[in-house]
Amino acid sequence: MAVNVPGVIAMVVFYLLVLGTGIWASFKSKRKQTKSGATGMEMALLGNRSISWMVGVFTMTATWVGGAFLAGTAEMMHTPSMGLTRTIVVVMGYSSSFIVGGLVFAKPMRERNFLTMLDPFHFKYGKEITAVLSLASLLTDLTWVPATLICLGGTMSVVLDLPFSLCIWISAAVIITYTLMGGLYSVAYTDIIQLVLVFVGMCVCVPFVLMNPSTLDISQMLMNNTLNAPWIGQPGLEKTWIMIDGFLLLTLGGVGYQCFHQRILSASSPVSAKLSCFAACFFILLFGIPPLLIGAAASSTDWNQTTYGSPSPYERGEAAMTLPITLQHLTPSFISIIGIGCVAAAVMSSADSPLLSAASVFTTNIYKNMLRPRASDREIQWVIRISVVVVGVVGTSLTSLRNSVILFWFIGADISFIIIFPQLLCILYFNISNCYGATIGILVGLVLTLLSGDPTIGLEPVLHFPGCTLEDGVYVQYAPVKTISMLSSIAAILLFSYLASVLFNKGVLPEKWDVFKVKAQHSPVPLSPVGGAIEENETINGQDSRIDLM
Repeated sequence: MAVNVPGVIAMVVFYLLVLGTGIWASFKSKRKQTKSGATGMEMALLGNRSISWMVGVFTMTATWVGGAFLAGTAEMMHTPSMGLTRTIVVVMGYSSSFIVGGLVFAKPMRERNFLTMLDPFHFKYGKEITAVLSLASLLTDLTWVPATLICLGGTMSVVLDLPFSLCIWISAAVIITYTLMGGLYSVAYTDIIQLVLVFVGMCVCVPFVLMNPSTLDISQMLMNNTLNAPWIGQPGLEKTWIMIDGFLLLTLGGVGYQCFHQRILSASSPVSAKLSCFAACFFILLFGIPPLLIGAAASSTDWNQTTYGSPSPYERGEAAMTLPITLQHLTPSFISIIGIGCVAAAVMSSADSPLLSAASVFTTNIYKNMLRPRASDREIQWVIRISVVVVGVVGTSLTSLRNSVILFWFIGADISFIIIFPQLLCILYFNISNCYGATIGILVGLVLTLLSGDPTIGLEPVLHFPGCTLEDGVYVQYAPVKTISMLSSIAAILLFSYLASVLFNKGVLPEKWDVFKVKAQHSPVPLSPVGGAIEENETINGQDSRIDLM
């Protein structure tokens, strides 16, 4: 198969459009900074907190509607063991995370004008726990980048017949360039272009897929296995807890990403932040429909009548490539080019978010707060730029492990759900939480997760919860083990925080053993940082600002 020259030309035009938008947004950002007198750090990381609710909706939605979302939805629909049943759970989980974020986290985070979601830990716990959670957040972002880019490389290599690595590195270079130049402004405004292209392009592709002569009526194939397995999936009562576990992982784990909170903190007001969350909830559902239909069509197609041939992508072990294969073989060539443009747009709108997110956490919570508290604004801007490049290059390099995309995704999701979410919930809503509880909470969540095992990444379980069975030589946990780990982490944080507070404040344990200075927190000092100026609140009476947030 020769290189698809028209497709390559179309992709070049698309990349130039996105890059041009990013450059324009960077100039807009500089004009705004000059006019408002904002610091370079706040402008790069949060757009001077001036992102309108409408732009916020686009960038919030685009962060989640990535290549993995589109390709993954089509793959699940075409996989008999998942099908419609599991796909709905996943899409609803993504959507519900915005409801939880809007109701629970948007107001307290935005009202306090934090720079990152980890600032509350710096103010109350100090440097030690913040450093650990910062590394956890950086790891979630670092695993997000290759998981997203691998989807793009696979799709472009199928449709355009270009080398996998070439597709990825060119795309990564474009993403890094416009993120470097304009920070959040470039990311937000390119998200608008990318999201519009995704919606229009997918709407154009779906009718061609459904009307292909080789594709039967998908409504008739819902529970019919004439050609392939029914695309309704294999719903069973024994998997109910597994689906609940997956739903909660996506719903609550989604609010443990710095990418999400960066959108909240950049909003022009707490009300705007909430509106962006609630609107994004609806748009996630809307963008889930096209790949769902494409996956259903793949399961309703007589592949022997197509240029792809029999058997189906799933039976060949290529279910992960359902989206590009369907676009390539069930649509005209010019339509498949539009489809690849959609996937590229989705990937870029999602991949730029973890780059800026990781740069925010490293620059603010590690470099500024721990390594160089008196760093100048110019120095901080250079640190942001270097961080974006480093995360981009390292994340793109990890795409060489192209068969490990599912591993990247699970590592990031588990960290967010089991480690970060419980910590964030407790520090914002429970005054009793302290460093001792936070430390034990991290250990409990991590140990339970490892002992519960995960067949997806080849981790054998040590703890066998009720319902754990041996299937095809692999132990499968039918209990909601990830949710159990998350709830255990919350319980450990609150219980050991209370015990430590009582033991030290009642004098049961000597004060010299109180390495985290819990006794000093007995009389909480109110904290309401304004303008993100963390350095102004870093010391209180000569001590780290480990103070109460509520």
